Order: sequence, then C-alpha cells, then structure tokens
Amino acid sequence: MINIFIKRKNRYELVDGERKAWELATCVKKFGDLDTATESNLIFFIKLRNKIEHRHIDKREVDTLIFGECQSFLYNYETTLIKLFGEDYSINEALVYSLQFSQIRTSTQDKANKSALSKDLSDIIAFVERYRNTLDETTYNSQEYNIKLIQIPKISNTNRADAAIEFVKWDILNEDDKVSYERLTVLVKDKTVRVEASNVGRLKASEVVKKVNDSLTKKIMTQNLHVVLYKLFKVRPTNGAKDPFETKAEFCLYDETHGDYVYQDSWVEFLINFLNADIYEAGELRQKLKDDGYLELTEYRM
Repeated sequence: MINIFIKRKNRYELVDGERKAWELATCVKKFGDLDTATESNLIFFIKLRNKIEHRHIDKREVDTLIFGECQSFLYNYETTLIKLFGEDYSINEALVYSLQFSQIRTSTQDKANKSALSKDLSDIIAFVERYRNTLDETTYNSQEYNIKLIQIPKISNTNRADAAIEFVKWDILNEDDKVSYERLTVLVKDKTVRVEASNVGRLKASEVVKKVNDSLTKKIMTQNLHVVLYKLFKVRPTNGAKDPFETKAEFCLYDETHGDYVYQDSWVEFLINFLNADIYEAGELRQKLKDDGYLELTEYRM
C-alpha cells in the first residue's frame, strides 16, 4: 500500500484539518506505469485545469476544441480502472456521447475564429495549440491522447436491438480494415484538421517594422522600438525565458523549429493604431521600459 499523504518531520501536512495528499501530477510520476499517449493526455488536462482555474471561460468553442482529448480522457480512465481492479469496475454503460448537431457545431467553429478579442479565451486556445505541437506524431495520433471521430449515419438492416453507436478501436483492426477506414476518411474529409505548413501568414520582426512604417506618416518604427513595444505590452517573453511559448497568441507565436518568434497581422494593425494616436513619443516609451513600466493592451485597443 502506497501512502499518498504528505509528511513533514513525521507529521502530516494538513489543509482545512484534512491530511494533504499528493497532487495529481505527482501521482502520475510516482505511478510510472502509463504509456506515453495516456500520460500526455492526463498532463494536458492538469495543465489546462491550472490555466482556467482563475479565469471566467464561458465559450463553447473550448468544448469543441478539446472534444477529442476529453473522449480519450474518459476512455483512458475506464481502461485503467479495469486494468487495476477488473471488469466489475467497468463504467462503459455510463459513458455516453453528447448529442451532436452538425450545423450548430459548424457555426460554433466559425465563431471561434472571431473570438480572439477575449484574452482568456485566446490564451486557452494558444495553450492547447502549443501543447499539441510539443507531441510527436505517434503520440498525437494515438487514440489514448486524442480520439478523432467521423460521424456518418449508419443505414442497415441489422438487428434492431443494436446499439446506435459503435466504437471502432483502431489498434485492433487488421491491415485490410485500416486501409478501408483510411479510404473512408479521405472521402469525407473536407478540410485538414492539423495545419502542417509552417508559419503561413506569419511575419518576422523586420517585416512588422516595414509594414508599420509603410502605414505611418512619420516613419518612426525601428527594430529597437519594436523590442520596446513588445516588452511593454508583454506580447512575448524575453530571449532565454523559461517558457518561450508564453505569448499573447493573438499577436505573436513561438516558432519552436527555428527558435524565434513570428507575428500576426493583428499585431501590425495594433501598432499602427497605437503609434498614429501619438500618445507617447518614442523616447517616452523607451524610458517607460527602463522604469519597469507596463502597458495594458486593453487600454489601447482602437
């Protein structure tokens, strides 16, 4: 039996009078018997929980975004229960799919692209994208990390007592069946779920400077001033930061392959509006940074 409660100098740590137990991340580490995909899925939800703990997120777009990870999370939970305690603890009869309305889901997904002005939401979406991009292809494509579903109405004359939903486990299909399902996937897929192209529509810092100057009456934008501005608005971390992915994804993203940052057109538009407003002179901005100043993005959106 493993003691999961924390002791300090032979005394249990207490929280509100109760013994303090290991955090879930510690349990995962101590257990040490999870495959890579299952552990990656679990760590994803630990990090996501920490991200949203003190935020108010009421957007359905997040539900749609992480549906696959959620389904895998439930699947992994039941699989582990059965592995540890036997079939008697199976909860498959209690696990159900939510009702899906394709037109509503499509509308919701379209709206997700228009929700970037919500800082909390954009931060969550950026976190999900960053985390997925840290995974290798095998882990990302595993059903233990992210179950991907294709909904096709089933029309047949089978037994009327058959379940309305049949779950096909990819890992146990023979090669011929896998080929058939892959062919089916190609037939129904109308868009690429995961974008493989690199930095499409993203800008280097020098391109940001040029685009901003091209739109200003007085060309005051320089590489140095750009550094000052992204630091003041905390759009991205400084070089050598512990977590280079902590960017404001609406404006800037970390390119892990090249080890640098790329910027969005929205950052260019923001800088043009900010500098055209003549709120600060360039020298004042540099001084503000030296004084450890900070500018809140929401106060300067035009």
